[in-house]
Amino acid sequence: MDSIQSFKEKLDNEHHWPSVYMFKFIVPKGKEDEVKQLFPGKELSIKSSSEGNYISVTAEVFIQSSNEVIQIYQKAHQIKGIISL
Repeated sequence: MDSIQSFKEKLDNEHHWPSVYMFKFIVPKGKEDEVKQLFPGKELSIKSSSEGNYISVTAEVFIQSSNEVIQIYQKAHQIKGIISL
């Protein structure tokens, strides 16, 4: 919980909500649809790694608050093999 509170404080110090926030994730190939579900109806940038084993997913999303950012990261954490950048 302390790390979440610390992250929330950093977000609030660096962003003025509401604001556009960029999420970047790397997932094993085949998991990109799970990441897409985190951002329904949003346009995402998706790129394959050079060997095609991993997929990079970038989403620039209009966010209302740091709590919303944290909720998305908590949902993303449930995706097996995901790396948050």
